[in-house]
Amino acid sequence: MCEVFISADPQSYDSRTRSVRLHGVVTSIRLENLFWQVLEQIAGRDGMGVVQLIEKLYDELVAARGEVGNFASFLRVSALRYEALIAQGRIPADESVAIGSLDAASVLHALPPGWARQGQAQRSAMQRA
Repeated sequence: MCEVFISADPQSYDSRTRSVRLHGVVTSIRLENLFWQVLEQIAGRDGMGVVQLIEKLYDELVAARGEVGNFASFLRVSALRYEALIAQGRIPADESVAIGSLDAASVLHALPPGWARQGQAQRSAMQRA
């Protein structure tokens, strides 16, 4: 079992820090290289650069929650969630399909426990009805 995990390229779990400007404020974000690669893949699907994606995620997170909290952890979870949703067939593996073109309610329908905010599943169900 462990070979599946320990055979990972050490470069993938090396960390890299990027400076990004979020509404005029420069901040540094430190993530492992594999997370940066997944974020670049997500951004590319919608014709954005990774910094544009980060700004968009930041803005939408603030709009939805009013605060950001641990943004680097949020980005890691976003990358992991993206890969899991592809594995489950909820997001097409075809990278020419933009994430923004997908119906979020359909993608998020009946997520496993702990994958959505409290009440999100009920709101998604009500929106479909």
